Amino acid sequence: MADPDNNSKSDSDHTPIHGGEGGGLKAAADPAGLAALVSRAARAGKGLPPVERWNPDFCGDLDMEIRADGTWFYMGTPIGRPALVQLFSTVLRKDEDGRTYLVTPVERVGIRVADAHFVAVEADVAGEGDAQVMTFRTNVGDVVEAGPDHPIRFVDEPDTGGLKPYLLVRGRLEALVARPVMYELVEHGEEIEVDGRMMFAIRSKGAVFPIMPAADLERLSR
Repeated sequence: MADPDNNSKSDSDHTPIHGGEGGGLKAAADPAGLAALVSRAARAGKGLPPVERWNPDFCGDLDMEIRADGTWFYMGTPIGRPALVQLFSTVLRKDEDGRTYLVTPVERVGIRVADAHFVAVEADVAGEGDAQVMTFRTNVGDVVEAGPDHPIRFVDEPDTGGLKPYLLVRGRLEALVARPVMYELVEHGEEIEVDGRMMFAIRSKGAVFPIMPAADLERLSR
């Protein structure tokens, strides 16, 4: 796997993460040790690791879970260091099988995700109409402009009768938009015709994201 302190190596020139007998992601005994292994998958100053290009063998499941509120747990204990969570988030990948993995050039291990991979905790809205841009910040530091490449979808929440918005961050990884942030978005909603039907929707970077039929909103507002 690539040495993060040596930028002269190519992506394919890497040292295995197995530091010894029984080593590797699945064998790491604590979050700090796991972080040391994961860190070798990234390069200093190179941005996010190219996890979509890696095709390592599946090495089993890891006792790690992302809870619905965005908190990461490892072996039943919350990971209290934001820097570790941010590091792990850079090697997340959701595959076509619907499962989420931590991926390095030589290992792929499964983790559990209760809802979304991230939480969008802040939003900024600039401009108006087709020029309007909605920019989000996630709990792990991603900054994403909603638009054609990063759509927002709204899902019915049967238990509450409400809606849950999700923002596509990268690959198949999504962020659940926190409820206070969702309320901010709704303030910028407008009635827009979508496929011949009037919808209450929001805009960003020229894309329209329907929230609900305008008639339904009218009934709820009575």
